Amino acid sequence: MHMTGHARDLLTPARNGAAHPRRGSLHGAPHPQREIIALATAPERPAATALAGARAGSQLRSAIAATLGDELARGTPLYLLLDDIAGASLVANWGAMQWFPDRALSPAEQAQIDARHASMEGVCMGFSPDSPVMIGGPEGRAPHHHRVAPLDATPDALAWHRLAAQQGPAARRARRIDVRFDEDRILADTHFQDSCPLPDGGRLAVHEYLLRVTVDRETLVIVSAVADPRILPFSYCPAATLSVDRLVGTSVASLRQTVLELFARTQGCTHLNDTMRSLAEVPQLAAALEQAMQEPATGISV
Repeated sequence: MHMTGHARDLLTPARNGAAHPRRGSLHGAPHPQREIIALATAPERPAATALAGARAGSQLRSAIAATLGDELARGTPLYLLLDDIAGASLVANWGAMQWFPDRALSPAEQAQIDARHASMEGVCMGFSPDSPVMIGGPEGRAPHHHRVAPLDATPDALAWHRLAAQQGPAARRARRIDVRFDEDRILADTHFQDSCPLPDGGRLAVHEYLLRVTVDRETLVIVSAVADPRILPFSYCPAATLSVDRLVGTSVASLRQTVLELFARTQGCTHLNDTMRSLAEVPQLAAALEQAMQEPATGISV
């Protein structure tokens, strides 16, 4: 498995045009069992080499905090990419499977899948012991994948990166976080999608969330939160959004840890949790916007 990631902060104050205050990229080679074989980053971070051997998951996130704590503290684009290795590497296997739908599984492979399914019990709301996914028949476990248009097929040229073309077994995790001001409030919304190319040229998505939060501009406390579950693997999964208003009263800067406490295991959805945690970087984005608004306008007045 080869993984490439790109991230940018895009600042668009109305009077000064677009700017890119910060960027980050990585190229990694996780083993099929999701153990990192090699990792290179830009900006170059020698400490990142210490992540080789870590397995993508909670172990990797702990290793990132230990070796690249400064990236975490500053909420850099590079940190967001590193944090997404865990989820993106897991979904990549699903993307590859779409290219071999007719391949018959051996008894050993089927047994491995059944064992993995059983081991998922309790990891999230969708796999809670009383969910249709766990106690129902094939209908409860029927996948809810949807064909989607490319995210960068939009009239707004600044909405997304120019996304690289994908051919063959592959997958993509895309994430957008937007921040703007409305008087004494910060309005933040994030769009998250996991998708893969198909042999016929289309794209298939397995996860897609939109999340909107309103934050007090002075205290950075969340005032409101609304989640829109666009695409999820099973029909029971959207139930996780019913408790998203538990974020109200929480500091947005603390979400990396608070979400793990408020929405642990069957109290939440793995992918919604990832989406909520990503908003911990809202204060950094808001600070950059605040600074840009205070700078004098450039150009010549006639």
